[in-house]
Amino acid sequence: MTKPDESTFRDFARAQAPGLRRVAYLLCGEWHLAEDLMQDALLKIYRAWSRVRETDRLGNYARRVLLRVWLDEKRKPWRRREHRAAPVPEVADEALDPAASAQRNWVGRIVRQGLAELPPKQRAAVVLRYFEELSVAEAAEVLGCSEGNVKSQTARGLAALGRILAPLDPTTASSRYEVNVP
Repeated sequence: MTKPDESTFRDFARAQAPGLRRVAYLLCGEWHLAEDLMQDALLKIYRAWSRVRETDRLGNYARRVLLRVWLDEKRKPWRRREHRAAPVPEVADEALDPAASAQRNWVGRIVRQGLAELPPKQRAAVVLRYFEELSVAEAAEVLGCSEGNVKSQTARGLAALGRILAPLDPTTASSRYEVNVP
C-alpha cells in the first residue's frame, strides 16, 4: 500500500472505529468481542482498501463488513456451545446522580438483553435503523437485502422487543432478568 493510501486508511479507521465498535457491541453484547469484531472488520477493509477507497458510502461498506464478520463469528462452533451463567457486573459511575444512573443502567441493560434475544437479522435491522439512525435504503445496502426486507425485519424485531420488554415493570424487584431497581 502506498503512503497516501495508508494515510487515508488511518484517517478513515480513526473516524470509523468508535462507531463500528458501538455497532458491534449492540450486535454481540460484549465489549471485548466487539473490539475484536471491529478490528477484524478494519483489517478486511485494509486488505481491500485500493478497491474500496473511492466508494461513495464507505461508512455503509464498513458496517456491512462488520455485520458479516459478526455473522461469521456467530457461526463458529465454539460460539454455539458457549453459555454464560450470569452477566458481568457493570461498574458504577459515581460522577452521575445515583438515582438517574440506576435508572439509565437498568434501561440500558434491559434493552441490551432484549436485543440479545432477537434473531440476528432482526437485531441487525433494529440496530442499524434505530441506534445507527440509518435510513431504510442505507440499512438495506449494509444488510445486502431489499428495502422491504429491512422494513419487515425491523417491524418484527420491534414487535419482538415489545413482547420481551412488556412484562418488565421497573418498580418490581424481580423479573425474568433478575433486575433490582432501588
